[in-house]
Amino acid sequence: MTKLLPGTAMTLIAAGLCATAWANTADTAEWGYTAPSGPESWSELKSEFRLCTSGKEQSPIDIHDAVKAGVEPPTFTYRPSTAAVLNNGHTIQVSPTDPGGITLTSGAYSLVQLHFHTPSEEKIQGRSYPLNAHLVHRNTAGELAVVALLFEEGAHNPTLESILAAMPKDAGGTATLETLNIADLLPATHNAYSYMGSLTTPPCTEGVRWNVLTTAVQISRAQLEAFQALYPMNARPVQPLNGRSVQVDG
Repeated sequence: MTKLLPGTAMTLIAAGLCATAWANTADTAEWGYTAPSGPESWSELKSEFRLCTSGKEQSPIDIHDAVKAGVEPPTFTYRPSTAAVLNNGHTIQVSPTDPGGITLTSGAYSLVQLHFHTPSEEKIQGRSYPLNAHLVHRNTAGELAVVALLFEEGAHNPTLESILAAMPKDAGGTATLETLNIADLLPATHNAYSYMGSLTTPPCTEGVRWNVLTTAVQISRAQLEAFQALYPMNARPVQPLNGRSVQVDG
């Protein structure tokens, strides 16, 4: 989902592990969120996108009937860093240069980037939120883990404001934040719903470890409208659970 990472990370992303990064503005027209290139047609646009229809572990989902897992919540080790802000034609994407990461029961993952969807792609007991952030992580084996952070309308969010103030208005535009600590976006409690799913954008690659934080954070109406002025709707509909279990830690 980022085109700004060097070396191996760039290779993995180009191979389709993080599909929201496109090399140039022209590429962003390959798929979208409305007809004729919307989610219902993704699998028909390119053969590489076939999992968007045929996959059995797709994301996002409507989370309900979660089973208490009795495991520790994710451990976050984020730290302040410079960050690149990119309008990639599908969303606003933030790529910190040295952000830290998370530790799950499956091991440690480094933060690659975060990006935003409106309305939230995840639902909780049928409830949708006005915005969410997906924090994309990768381990040394190239496996992905995504933390989903839900936003509800309320107070002004100062950490989010720095991103919104910097976000380029045109697809392909970039900006730089001198310092950003992703930890400041997180709620005080880190309990999460977890399940196995996929990327929510083409090629809809499966095998992604999802962790949806149970506590939402706030965003003001003005901040929400600032993002929606660029992207009024960029959310994939929820996908069938197909027998998957959803766990909640704590």
